[in-house]
Amino acid sequence: MGGGKLPPRQKMIGMMYLVLTALLAMNVSKDILNAFIVINEGLHQTNTNFEDKNNNTLKIFEAVAAKDPKAGPYLERAKKAQKLAHELSIYIDNLKKLVIKETEKCDDKAADTLYVKMRSIGSKDNYDEPTRVLIGPEPATPITGPNTANELKSKIDGLKNELVKLLDNGPGVVLLDRDKKPVVESVKKLLNTEISVVENGVKEDWINLNFYHLPLAAVITNLSKLQTDVNNAEADVIKALYSGVGSNDVKFDSFKAQVIAKSSYVFAGEEYEADVLLSASSSSQKLTILTGAVDTSKRTLNGEGKPLEVVAGLGKYKVGASGEGLQKWGGIIILEKPDGTKENFPFTAEYMVAKPAAAVSADKMNVFYIGVDNPVTISAAGVSPENLQPSLSGQGSLSGSKGKYNVKVNGGTECTINVNAKFANGNKNMGSSKFRVKRLPDPYAFVMGKRGDVIMSKGELGAAGAVIAKFENFDFDLPVVVSSFNMSISVKGILSEMQSSSKSFTPEMLAKIASAPPGTKVYIENIKAKLPDGGPARSLPGINIKLK
Repeated sequence: MGGGKLPPRQKMIGMMYLVLTALLAMNVSKDILNAFIVINEGLHQTNTNFEDKNNNTLKIFEAVAAKDPKAGPYLERAKKAQKLAHELSIYIDNLKKLVIKETEKCDDKAADTLYVKMRSIGSKDNYDEPTRVLIGPEPATPITGPNTANELKSKIDGLKNELVKLLDNGPGVVLLDRDKKPVVESVKKLLNTEISVVENGVKEDWINLNFYHLPLAAVITNLSKLQTDVNNAEADVIKALYSGVGSNDVKFDSFKAQVIAKSSYVFAGEEYEADVLLSASSSSQKLTILTGAVDTSKRTLNGEGKPLEVVAGLGKYKVGASGEGLQKWGGIIILEKPDGTKENFPFTAEYMVAKPAAAVSADKMNVFYIGVDNPVTISAAGVSPENLQPSLSGQGSLSGSKGKYNVKVNGGTECTINVNAKFANGNKNMGSSKFRVKRLPDPYAFVMGKRGDVIMSKGELGAAGAVIAKFENFDFDLPVVVSSFNMSISVKGILSEMQSSSKSFTPEMLAKIASAPPGTKVYIENIKAKLPDGGPARSLPGINIKLK
């Protein structure tokens, strides 16, 4: 799958591809071909993603070039790289369709669909036709001409050479060797057609390794893999050209005073810390930083000011947090330029001092229900979710991390969530919240979405086929399973009482319903349902149905 940094999904596809290729070489069962279909689908999606990312990069490139003329020559080369790679990718697509058409004996329209949806191909285990189309009858001397493996190899070699040339320095384009060399090596590795192996005393070149005596599924997958390599090489070149814009520039043309605080929200008794720096400056730049009341119109301080320690271009500011509420401070950065002149850059900043406080909120309602997961969000002002340490007091347990938790209670009427927070100087209690504990409410039984006294036709009742139970006006989406119920029905003066040991109507029930005349009353009673809290089955109110 070539050079460059690949996402985890693509790495997984690459590993599966290598394993499956090895298994085919060992004459593994045809069932393994289905796995190649999965790989091909993954490669197809990866190629689509590559194209989208490369297009987005070029859009960004174009926006930069519109504002910075020196980016123009780099952009033109990037567009050429995309054009060349796109042309080869289309050629490979057409090669896939040709091989499928010849192997499957189908028309062009069918091949246009099958080259993507390979699951529908009936002859995906055919070894002979792909070899005949791409290589010919003699692997030692592959055929030449249009739409052959030889032509594909030539086109890949040509693309490789053109992409490498696009990285050469020329008018308006300068790429540093340290940046260019890894990309050139990556492109050559991705588009390498000179590889060969010796197997059983016979030397196998790139063409035979990829296409000789392989089933159709493997050949199509190999072609998709080559498209991934082409797109990857294209991405490497475009990225290198984009990064090369201004790579030879060493001057600064803008300055801005900035304050970077470790936290703008601190607790009473703690310390507020911040780094004060001038962006675009280097560690060797001579800076003087003074804190005090700032006169922004004159870009000076009202008074002498207090100097800060400056380390590697950063002013280190530290002050005890006293009182509560919004605290403001500021100062100036004095830059001494190479010609000896000085320029002031004023800055202001603020932070909040507050007492410790925690927030615990149930994601559904202010109640914990017994036997089910109760999702809870826990946060504390000024504290990273990773540093929260909540615990549960009561009958149950609490699990989760990073602010998102589940509470599972098994009894009692009340429980408490206590929240501690981890700080550099130790742990701090942030507060606690109490919650009521309740059993799940009783659900209701329904037939065709209706409950209680119902009028419906026998066709509707028969089509319903089952008794369904669910909660009404309840925020939790929990499954309820009807385990049994009784049905009573009087047809022609004969009362029949029947029982079902599931939610479904029994064949006897359905037969009685079918023979019942209009006006017949059907009683569904003794309904039992199991809830996800693990408790005993609940008895639900019955349903009285009059047939119309």
